[in-house]
Amino acid sequence: MNPEYRQKAETLLKDWKGDRYAFGTGVLGSVGKYTAEYGKKALLFGAGRTGGKRKEWAETFLGKVSDSLSGAGVEFGAIEPGARPNAPREDVYRMALAVAKRKPECIVAAGGGSLIDAAKAAAVLNTIEGNDLEPFFGVDQVAALLEKENKKVIPVIAVQTVSSSGAHLTKYSNITDPVPGIKKLIVDDTITPPAAVFDYGITKNCPVSLTLDGGLDGIAHCWEVFMGAAGKVYYEEMKEITISAIGLIVEALPAVVENPRSDDARTALGLGTDLGGYAIMIAKKNDATGQVEKGGTNGGHLGSFQLIHYLPHGRACAVLNPYYTVLFSDTIEDQNRAIAPIYQQAGYIPADVDISSTGGRELGETLAKAMIALSRKIGFPTTLDEAGVPAKQIDTMIDASKNPQLKMKLQNMPTPLDVEKGEIDSKMAPTLKAAFTGDLSLIP
Repeated sequence: MNPEYRQKAETLLKDWKGDRYAFGTGVLGSVGKYTAEYGKKALLFGAGRTGGKRKEWAETFLGKVSDSLSGAGVEFGAIEPGARPNAPREDVYRMALAVAKRKPECIVAAGGGSLIDAAKAAAVLNTIEGNDLEPFFGVDQVAALLEKENKKVIPVIAVQTVSSSGAHLTKYSNITDPVPGIKKLIVDDTITPPAAVFDYGITKNCPVSLTLDGGLDGIAHCWEVFMGAAGKVYYEEMKEITISAIGLIVEALPAVVENPRSDDARTALGLGTDLGGYAIMIAKKNDATGQVEKGGTNGGHLGSFQLIHYLPHGRACAVLNPYYTVLFSDTIEDQNRAIAPIYQQAGYIPADVDISSTGGRELGETLAKAMIALSRKIGFPTTLDEAGVPAKQIDTMIDASKNPQLKMKLQNMPTPLDVEKGEIDSKMAPTLKAAFTGDLSLIP
């Protein structure tokens, strides 16, 4: 893996999280130390349970976590099962009930992003009066209710097992309503884990398909935030994050297909996806306006929320983002030019293409085709049709995108789409149809 990208990623993460985040290899022993700072009575949610039995890798992993907790004098009792993929709403309620019964001082969420997201939501349900998640969806709803009730959310110490969403580092909790198959977001600084641990060596136990999905999610985090960063005070910082993260992930994805237990590839994916977490948490004060400007994901993530019945999250983002790259190509020419060399060096853009003299729509389509080529190389679908998504789902995606709770995703776009002006129908709809067919000419 490129040592320059790796060194830069490590520096960025250390500067961002300081001593609140232990990452690398052999760091599981830090869990107890962090947890003890927030209480001596914890509840441990653990990953890897299928039915009544935990998988072997999870037993080993949770054994190390348990030993660390016990060594720090933290009582945690029986390990509670976590959430299934995509954090179904009913799993959150089950976990919240476990918290209510055990009354811990803090929660340790040891698993993938869905488990950690569900634990965050369960903590909120046990802090604020009521038994319904609905009031918490949206931006800063939790903070407003906490202020009203003069409370703080039960701390969640996050122990990550998968290079993917960055849930262990962020203010996001993605929860799924499984009946319509739609995700909703809690976005609130108050639910950010106060401390986190991620031993990249653990990820060697993950299935390759899950690893690839996670890597693509990391690319989506960085790329979507960077696309919308033009004119923001954090633009140069976001550029640095994105180049390092995408540089690591683009190189590591094919490498992990070739050798799933490669330490270098696993570390690169861990660092790259962690930077994806940094990307969606980026915030900087604009001294001219006095306002804090924040980054966020947009089209790819928005669409993925309506595709959970058909595609894993990272794969859905990877299918959609090339087409949004073309839609916004005139607005994001500088971003496209910054990232295209990574794909060219990896062989996804022909060596004889002069990126420096290419711009606008042509450059956007060149980069989009490179993104599609990466997905094809690792055996992933490149259109919604290839992924088995029915054509009628596009109508569902268009209607869901008009939900006011998801307005932030539209606002985060390089050129925000206005529901009232009909831009979901005039701009997003043809872009989704292009993503279904693979025909870039359909994109306005």
